[in-house]
Amino acid sequence: MGILEVKHLSMSFAEKQLYQDASFDLNKEDHMGVIGQNGAGKSTLIKLITKQIFPDEGQIKWQKKIKVGYLDQYAQSAHDLTIIDFLKSAFQDLYEIEQKQAECYRLYAENMDEQLLEQAGKYQEILEAHDFYNLDTQIEQVMQGLGIDSLGKKRQVSDCSGGQRSKIILAKLLLEKPDVLLLDEPTNYLDTEHIEWLTDFLNDFTGAFMVISHDYDFLEKITNTIIDVAWGKITKYTGSFKAAIKQKEIKKEVQRKAYEKQQRQIEKDEAYIRKNKAGSRSNMAKSREKRLAKMKRITPPSDNLQAHFKFPVLELLSANTLTVQNLVVGYEKPLLAPVTFSLIHGEKIVLKGFNGVGKSTLIKSILGKIKTFGGTVKFADAAVINYFDQDLVWNNPELTPLQIIQNQFPKLEPKTIRQRLARAGINAANAMKPMKLLSGGEQTKIKLCMLELTPCNFLILDEPTNHLDDETKNALRSACQNFSGNIILVSHEPSFYEGWADKILDVENLRQKQR
Repeated sequence: MGILEVKHLSMSFAEKQLYQDASFDLNKEDHMGVIGQNGAGKSTLIKLITKQIFPDEGQIKWQKKIKVGYLDQYAQSAHDLTIIDFLKSAFQDLYEIEQKQAECYRLYAENMDEQLLEQAGKYQEILEAHDFYNLDTQIEQVMQGLGIDSLGKKRQVSDCSGGQRSKIILAKLLLEKPDVLLLDEPTNYLDTEHIEWLTDFLNDFTGAFMVISHDYDFLEKITNTIIDVAWGKITKYTGSFKAAIKQKEIKKEVQRKAYEKQQRQIEKDEAYIRKNKAGSRSNMAKSREKRLAKMKRITPPSDNLQAHFKFPVLELLSANTLTVQNLVVGYEKPLLAPVTFSLIHGEKIVLKGFNGVGKSTLIKSILGKIKTFGGTVKFADAAVINYFDQDLVWNNPELTPLQIIQNQFPKLEPKTIRQRLARAGINAANAMKPMKLLSGGEQTKIKLCMLELTPCNFLILDEPTNHLDDETKNALRSACQNFSGNIILVSHEPSFYEGWADKILDVENLRQKQR
């Protein structure tokens, strides 16, 4: 058998059938990419195979004694540890063996028992077999590779941003060297050079892995097999990502033609039945009716809702809408050189720079969420701001999207909320799921939907494209382009903002000036 076997998997939420009699396997040599639209069931699949939730039907069987490492797309850590101590915890069992060895030597010094020396020697063999004396070097390499070294070893994990914590947890997972890696959107908070490092790491990884990602260039470089979650099925393709897409398109076209052919036959039979049910040909009409009843219906290739966004605008008469003058931001000490910029009515600015440089800190300082060291921020008096925070955090993740929106907008009818969610690409079934069971892409759509419910003249968006598939990104791009108010956007994707952004502020340069 393979490392993992999934057989006859069926799973549904409310009206949404995620999988119907789906099967696939993961072999020891598989470097597997997991693809599918937002809401197709990719993250749910990972939760199923890690036994966080259980299917309606089917079997999920792991090979015995397989060590599995899992990183979810909104990984959080409650550990009140420094970064270095958290990363060292990946080798906790080895450090415990080192302590036992030291205890053997201590006791031997007291009573000269040769058995203690023998046991210490066995511990030494274990430590050497696991390259224990090079652990510090391994930790340094992973910290540098993922860009964690710039945070400092002694910084508390709990003091880091959501994106920084995700990188730290990914680093610990890679250091643990499990037999199988399960990674849900691992590149979301990584810069280009760190994605390249992770690419090399995964290509050299001798175990198997499953990676969910909307970064298709990344998948093309790291995978030798693909599973596609779509239409209630899980289809496995051998080969690269591009090869899988070609195979998928061929299969999709075959299914579309079969569906259209069947629909024509159904329409023809139904017309015949209507015409002849009461006449001399009633027996033949009844025969066709029975045939239709027994017919196994072919589903159309896709029933995924397409997202559409439109942010309602409040009129703002002021010519100057925002002035930032010599703003000094940071936490214990200034993070950037003094920041100065201004916006006039309708202007849109992008804050760019590598992850961790201080873009989100600057945004939160402008909003007054973080105390500044100096400088001023002046919005127009009539400015109404809508803010998208990149962290997917909910006060009560047990609530459904419908309940969360009802709580925040009590005057809205449930029917209206469902319509707005559907417009954002959230179907009726997902509107009734607990938030904690939704993927990062679905949660992002819900946050964007909630922004649409409050008219504003100032949008501040912190990495809104994280977790989104290409189709949803294009819908959001169009909405930003058509929004006549001001926008401050934090983004690492030039393809998203090129063509509609009026200004670009390179926050990385501000950091360099300070050094």
